[in-house]
Amino acid sequence: MLRELIKNKRRLFFIGLALLGLILVRAFEDNLFYDPFLSFFKTDYQNKPLPDLNCYLLFGNLLLRYALNTFFSLIIIRLLFNERNLMLFSGYLFIFLFVILVIVFFGLLHFSDQPDYLILFYIRRFLIQPLFLVLFIPAFYYQQLTR
Repeated sequence: MLRELIKNKRRLFFIGLALLGLILVRAFEDNLFYDPFLSFFKTDYQNKPLPDLNCYLLFGNLLLRYALNTFFSLIIIRLLFNERNLMLFSGYLFIFLFVILVIVFFGLLHFSDQPDYLILFYIRRFLIQPLFLVLFIPAFYYQQLTR
């Protein structure tokens, strides 16, 4: 798989563009997305109350950011493994995981008087960063090796 990928310069170029897309989403997160937790989690947040937030705006921006990261991640998966079914499976998995994570995230925010900030931090991290891509690539690569 790796030799085939290196031979195909065009696929490498588009993988690079998708990686650049992921980097740009991260680089301009302050300007592009509403997220009061960006500055909150950069401080000593353990002893502070949760910031004031607009839940609808936060949900919309989490959805947009997750969708952008998912789009670029699916492009990378498609180009790396050159299998449409793997990309479709990943897409369904991304959607399923988003629904679960958003329910848990907003459930913790609304139904807990004092939510565990560390759990919120890590759930939010999975929503705003392409961590699933980092998990899926080795898993899919191992699956291809064992076939």
